[in-house]
Amino acid sequence: MRSAPTARRETGVTVLVAETAPLDDVRQLIPFLDSRAPLLWLRKGEGMAGIGEVLRLDFTGPDRIEQASAAWRATAAAATVDDAVRTPGTGLVAFGTFAFDDESTATSTLIVPEIVIGRRGSRSWVTRIRRADAPATGDLPRPTAFGDEYRLALLSGQLGGDGYRSAVAAAVERIREQDLSKVVLARDLRGHLPVESDLRRALVELALGYPDCWTFAVDGLVGSSPETLVRVHHGTVTARVLAGTISRGSDASRDAAAAAELVASAKDQGEHRFAVTSVMDALRPHSADLAASDEPFTLKLPNLWHLATDIAGMLSDGSSSLDLAAALHPTAAVAGTPRREALALIRELEPFDRGRYAGPVGWVGGDGDGEWAIALRCAQVTPDGDLTAYAGAGIVADSDPERELAETTMKFRPIMEAFG
Repeated sequence: MRSAPTARRETGVTVLVAETAPLDDVRQLIPFLDSRAPLLWLRKGEGMAGIGEVLRLDFTGPDRIEQASAAWRATAAAATVDDAVRTPGTGLVAFGTFAFDDESTATSTLIVPEIVIGRRGSRSWVTRIRRADAPATGDLPRPTAFGDEYRLALLSGQLGGDGYRSAVAAAVERIREQDLSKVVLARDLRGHLPVESDLRRALVELALGYPDCWTFAVDGLVGSSPETLVRVHHGTVTARVLAGTISRGSDASRDAAAAAELVASAKDQGEHRFAVTSVMDALRPHSADLAASDEPFTLKLPNLWHLATDIAGMLSDGSSSLDLAAALHPTAAVAGTPRREALALIRELEPFDRGRYAGPVGWVGGDGDGEWAIALRCAQVTPDGDLTAYAGAGIVADSDPERELAETTMKFRPIMEAFG
């Protein structure tokens, strides 16, 4: 263990001290969270709950993720870390969320909590993080009771059903006329939460309803994403690509038929190939042995089937998880292909700023390892209680506007259930 430094700032870097110790098994993380400003990363009951805020780093512009990577590397290099547990998520940690578009007005941010309570496998831990000039504390937060139940009505936002069908039709026409293979178009729903609403209630609904997804909460962005953008752990890089969707059947035979229809769909298989290619192209410069499954598999979620492909390799250049998130974002699964043309069409046809929807969300450790998902099945909640949810669909040359609208309705279901 290194001795704690005296308070100092080196070239503008805030010096932090992080101390991780084992805990008795913690079964539930969400009750520890702040009811209005939760920090959470959870899947299958394992993950991290962040409490408080010791440092916030904000970024904007086209190089926002690269800025974050550089700032985090400097912060981690100046920190003192005492980690008695040494498992992914221990030691110095920041939760992060990034805007989708280079031109977005939404702030991208890394948040270092004062306390992290984590659980992975049979191990639980607590990490206390403080500025080097602040006194150490042994206080441990306790779970608190949830606030009153609430139900929220979500209504069409700036792009309603008719508008979305028209946007899809316009995109199909543009794809057939120009050198554009795919574009992902989103629509929005909006509502308002009472100021005293407990966001942990929505997180519980999401975590219980979608245990195989990444349930997250970072700076008011709340959701449950099925798609891993990138995961880095001890030199190994993995990603999961999702593209191609169909609704679950109402009984076992219809459900099996729906999965078979998805596998046989030329439209969905083509959309999926675009997404896999974009991820492989972005990661290949960083991994000499990158490999993907030969054929996509069907991933079953409570409300729909996805075509999915897992990608894995060993890092060959020492990149951090943030470096790889910068290289990957935005993938064809959430933007389209070619990327530049797809982004230009999104800006033209979507009458809103996506904010952090479809951007990277996750966490990074002091060693650069981390887990990042694509912010899907999510909603942004402002401090005043305004809530905006987004859902999108991949548009290709043979897309049907009515079917794509129905797909977005399916994808709104997790947020509709959690809040409404």
